[in-house]
Amino acid sequence: MRMVIGGLILLSAAGPVVAENGPAKALDASTGEIRGLTDREIADLRAGLGMGRARAAELNGYPGPRHVLDAAQAGQLALTVEQTRTAQRIWDDMAREARRLGDLVLQEERDLEAQFRAGRIGEADLRARAMRIAALDGELRAVHLRAHLEMRGALSEEQVARYNQLRGYAGGQPAEHRHSPRP
Repeated sequence: MRMVIGGLILLSAAGPVVAENGPAKALDASTGEIRGLTDREIADLRAGLGMGRARAAELNGYPGPRHVLDAAQAGQLALTVEQTRTAQRIWDDMAREARRLGDLVLQEERDLEAQFRAGRIGEADLRARAMRIAALDGELRAVHLRAHLEMRGALSEEQVARYNQLRGYAGGQPAEHRHSPRP
């Protein structure tokens, strides 16, 4: 009887998790080329987008190069010609490396899924594949964080303060934002 009650308690606690991440959510991802990833995740990895990987930098006064360029282009953030060139170089370098790593992550995810689909995956292979994906994801995160670190070094304290104000970070919660690919 205790086991039955314990099981019911466990299931009731898991209900919200299943509702949030359950079959309907899994079906959303199952139509893409890699069933374990959503179409949005695949597109973002291909485009070299950060997908929140640099949030620790962004929320602590380390501006992202694309957002700096966007703000400057909108006339909201004054940059020198040299700062604009530097921001563009940082963005270009970061985006190129992020796309390269994103492609590697996608290939590893395809291979992992193929092994599951074929029913040929064992514990050792599973672990090795998961570790490769995790290592690539760590490299990808470092690329995005490094771009923020480098961007901060190219700006004055006043520009960083203005950037934080524009992004909604000054004096409270950050504003919602969605990254879009930059040409």
